[in-house]
Amino acid sequence: MRAVTVTPGVPDSLRLAEDWPEPPPEEGAILVEALAVGVCGTDHEIVAGEYGEAPPGQERLVLGHESLGRVLEDPTGTLQAGDLVAGVVRHPDPVPCANCAVDEWDMCRNGRYTEHGIKALPGFARERWRLQPKFAVGLDPALASVGVLLEPTSVVAKAWDHIERIGRRAEWKPMTVLVTGAGPIGLLAALLGSQRGLSVHVLDRNTTGPKPELVRALGATYHTTTVPELDVKPDVVIECTGAPTVVLDAMCKAAPTGIVCLTGVSSGGRTINFDAGALNRELVLENNVVFGSVNAGRRHWEMAAEALAQAEQSWLTSLITRRVPLSNYREAYASVGEDIKAVLDFTQ
Repeated sequence: MRAVTVTPGVPDSLRLAEDWPEPPPEEGAILVEALAVGVCGTDHEIVAGEYGEAPPGQERLVLGHESLGRVLEDPTGTLQAGDLVAGVVRHPDPVPCANCAVDEWDMCRNGRYTEHGIKALPGFARERWRLQPKFAVGLDPALASVGVLLEPTSVVAKAWDHIERIGRRAEWKPMTVLVTGAGPIGLLAALLGSQRGLSVHVLDRNTTGPKPELVRALGATYHTTTVPELDVKPDVVIECTGAPTVVLDAMCKAAPTGIVCLTGVSSGGRTINFDAGALNRELVLENNVVFGSVNAGRRHWEMAAEALAQAEQSWLTSLITRRVPLSNYREAYASVGEDIKAVLDFTQ
């Protein structure tokens, strides 16, 4: 079968293998036919050779961690042939640590987890793949064209889950959320904020393209100023850019007892002149919380599937700005202008 692969650590080693072996039964009992794979910044970094790890004993890694497929067979009875399914990206470490032992592998403490298409597990950018039942998440049939958004939605579902857990430390009735960054993660974070009935504000530097209208379609407000210039004190801030200046400004912007969730990953190596003492004083005196969040556990994938099923399908469709057939795979992994989400389409 065909599979999109790289040699980890080797820049521009992206290849379409025409004779990749069928997935072995050891990968899982559920056999799946690929429908689509989403492409994100993580994939771009792996293609650039910045990181990635092939499975033990192999030189090449199959890409793809944002999956959507259709079940071909499931002898376990967990799913039925024809069901839509996505694969949970992260698997627990073999020790396991305290969190992995209770299936909270997204909170792994020793770093020995594995991840499809990223770290030591083959990804989903191949025509067929297998899953163990505990890592298979079924989707509503109505999500056939947009279900590939489940993985990024699971990331923000976890963020919201942890925000709400932290909020329960006291009497807390949030009204306003600020999302910094209007990429896929930011837009989906805004969607989940609007589903919670909050006043949603999204800040991004793009003044043209589809992002402003997508935000307005949620009933949210779109901003292109800097964070300090915003005339709003949000109860919740979800930071999705990883840009150091924006991160620090976001931490300073929250209202008293506010919660700031950092989901963007900074590249490092940049020094900023910043009054850390003033930030510390504000966080302490106002009982604010800043925390980081990455990946997602099984319950977050299920929350995400429910959120997507409740969303306006035409809005979700608009997030996918390019669908590229497998035969033109290189186009899917190239950054293009005002892309929001590029998808590698296995059905074309």
